Amino acid sequence: MANLSQTLPVIDVDIFLAGDEASQQAADALITFGALLLHDSRVSEGDNDTFLDLIEDYFAQPIADLKKDERPEVSYQVGVTLENTEKPKCAVDESCLNVIARLDPTERPLDISGHHPDPKCRFFWKMSTPPPYKTEYPALNAPNVIPKAPVFKDRWEPIMEKWGRSMKDAVENVAEMVAIGLGLPRGTIKDAGKYGPHLLAPTASDLVKYGKKDTILAGFHTDLNCLTIHGRSRFPGLNIWARNTGKRIPVRFPPTGRFLLVQAGKQIEHLTAGLIKAGYHEVVVNEATLEVRFSPSLSSKY
Repeated sequence: MANLSQTLPVIDVDIFLAGDEASQQAADALITFGALLLHDSRVSEGDNDTFLDLIEDYFAQPIADLKKDERPEVSYQVGVTLENTEKPKCAVDESCLNVIARLDPTERPLDISGHHPDPKCRFFWKMSTPPPYKTEYPALNAPNVIPKAPVFKDRWEPIMEKWGRSMKDAVENVAEMVAIGLGLPRGTIKDAGKYGPHLLAPTASDLVKYGKKDTILAGFHTDLNCLTIHGRSRFPGLNIWARNTGKRIPVRFPPTGRFLLVQAGKQIEHLTAGLIKAGYHEVVVNEATLEVRFSPSLSSKY
């Protein structure tokens, strides 16, 4: 299986921060592919591992404990969203179904026509700057949820904040590069999101319950936000689609190096009047998922 450095443009944020030009390449990558692979020497693989350890420990709790961290009254915009809560919109969205229909049959996502809820879980942790005015969107500005279990009292916030800061710094630099590459002032996109929620949103799936091949963990969809950024996962199964080819790309990071995956969301599609299109993706159980599940030494490459 090819890794992302062989299938997507690689943009080096270090070059940008050193004052050299990388902006046009970043903008061109999102226009052409809808995604890019970002190299950032500030990102620590150790921090990523610590973050993944925390999330695995969190979702290993009994459901009764996890439910204490739900906030349905704010549409789950903070805290935990448990399995079988969300349904992929694409299953009943005509424009999205048309995208699938135009793909070569061999490149289509797994069938979502049943419109079943996603069996994944997720946690939303805001990395936001509070606005200096009364917000008209209180659900998007609800206070973060710290898990109730005592074991997380001293671990949760510092680990989430450290990894979240790494991700936010990196994606804000991408926003700056893309703005410059589009001929706009450097802060145009970044400043537009200054008081946004900036959600660190780890997802998890129970492969004991939902580990059968071709199980859809997160159905084919785009994200509503401006830019989505991913660190390494311990399991394969995330597929993205390149805008220019319509090819399904299984996400596999280079075996070593400080890399992040960035994909365009709906906000940047609207901001650029469709010049950049939101990227489609899905998360499924495939042969590679099962191989890693039963061979743990193969993990941390995805």
